[in-house]
Amino acid sequence: MIGTREPSKLADWNKAHHGARIGSSSEAAAFGEVIVLAVKGGAAADVLRTAGKATIASKTIIDTCNPIADAPPDHGVLRFTTGPNESLMEELQREFAEAHLVKAFNSVGSAQMVNPQYGGTRPTMFICGNDDAAKKAVTGILDQFGWETADMGTAEAARAIEPLCMLWCILGFMKNEWTHAFKLLRK
Repeated sequence: MIGTREPSKLADWNKAHHGARIGSSSEAAAFGEVIVLAVKGGAAADVLRTAGKATIASKTIIDTCNPIADAPPDHGVLRFTTGPNESLMEELQREFAEAHLVKAFNSVGSAQMVNPQYGGTRPTMFICGNDDAAKKAVTGILDQFGWETADMGTAEAARAIEPLCMLWCILGFMKNEWTHAFKLLRK
């Protein structure tokens, strides 16, 4: 189910995706066992407030958002609204303490999120979050989608994971390449 402020805006999309349910943010949050928060970073808290703290309490929320500023990139480098010792995910987790946020999918394009094809190599998705059960659920989804998961720890790790979006976007802005992904190599 997709949650939106204006369901009518998704009418054409819904015709092409038979059977998709569309409703408010609150309806989608109530419907979902696992919720994907995929909105502009500056709107993330408002969307969760609209969904309702009681509705999202104890639910796993995959936080795909980045704190991208409303400013153009500087030589291909995005500007963030957060500093190096804070993250959007930490802000969200503080406000919505009963929800189980897991940072994932914030440093890859939508075309590569499911069944990423890199010559037989599984790319790495870096995740973090404070709830081990939620991270385990997200790891299961990532595995089904074709990703290797690297758990970087608690919400504070989002300070390092969110800026991967900046690095990922440089190739896009500078060379119009938007199909790459990261791989963690271990010895």
